[in-house]
Amino acid sequence: MRKKFLVFSKPEITKDDIISASKVLKSGWVGTGPIVKEFEKKFASFKNINQSNVIALNSCTSALTLALKALNFEPNSEIITTPMTFCSTINSIVNARLKPVFVDINIETRNIDVDKIEEKITKKTKALLIVHFAGLPCEMDKIMSIVKKYKLKLIEDCAHAIESEFNGKKTGTFGDFSCFSFYATKNLTTGGEGGILISKKKKDSSYCRNLSLHGMSKDAWNRFNKKGFFHYDVVYSGFKFNLTDLSASIGIGGLSRIEKNLSKRQIICKFYSDNLKKLPLILPNFFYEKKIKHAHHLYNILISKKSKINRDQLAEKLNQFNIGIGIHYRSIGEFSFYKNKYNLAKNKYPVSELVGSTNISLPLSASMTKYDMISVVKAIKKIFHE
Repeated sequence: MRKKFLVFSKPEITKDDIISASKVLKSGWVGTGPIVKEFEKKFASFKNINQSNVIALNSCTSALTLALKALNFEPNSEIITTPMTFCSTINSIVNARLKPVFVDINIETRNIDVDKIEEKITKKTKALLIVHFAGLPCEMDKIMSIVKKYKLKLIEDCAHAIESEFNGKKTGTFGDFSCFSFYATKNLTTGGEGGILISKKKKDSSYCRNLSLHGMSKDAWNRFNKKGFFHYDVVYSGFKFNLTDLSASIGIGGLSRIEKNLSKRQIICKFYSDNLKKLPLILPNFFYEKKIKHAHHLYNILISKKSKINRDQLAEKLNQFNIGIGIHYRSIGEFSFYKNKYNLAKNKYPVSELVGSTNISLPLSASMTKYDMISVVKAIKKIFHE
């Protein structure tokens, strides 16, 4: 058994990251300033888009909130989305006074089942909010066809899919708005919390940038600098969603290693797949087709019906072996708030419910060592052979 607990998806923070963060601390300016701008520029370059369309924020949730605010739909307008996602995706819709309409997922991809979307479209439907689950991009050719046919807006939740591509086009460049997460467990972290919003239209970017910092016309860096002092105006009723230079300094380092770290996670995923295939588990299919670039954010397995232990038992036993796991996710209908508010009866989304009750995500991050991945496999094999 491991002596030290293996944290699920421990972030990779290097010595260079610490040096960069230290420089920001010593500079006397840790708020939103030039390092955030540099991070936005480098992220825009990574996505091959204009820097003015990229807004660094404190979370993906903030990005989703701003996107829906900018779209300015009538209250109770319908937003089609997936029941297999983190609650922040749905909360953003609810808090915008809009109605989430759920479409079940595809059992193979865990993404929204594109063949079931059109049957949920009504006169009140205004947008699709898709989630690229675990780093596998949704079927964007079919999604874009539906969006065009019904004249809908598209929001991409790319929290898992920073590096992903579909037919050579990067995730986050399809939607009217696209939202990224740099939380501690993500492929790219800004030290704990962080996110980015991409907007297709420059006017929406300008609006969301103002909204992200109280609705002010100028942030502090642009009011107090060598050019002199400037008053700010409050032009909107805004939020406190801005990213800081301290966080951005860590994000810049992670972005420089993003492809290298993807290769590390690919190796770990292959090791898991090669060594767990004889157990009563349903392993992920990473869809190595030419049109897909998978971000390998999660190694998400399902417990087979043939297994003598269930998901929660496996999670508990792995914890006893000092191995942390994730659950991605329980189906939205299992949570009391959504179940009661939207009358989500059991078996309404059967595929999502099946995945939600049987899935576990194994440790996966660029910070893992060979010993870490071997210890995970050994523990799982021992548990199933007890």
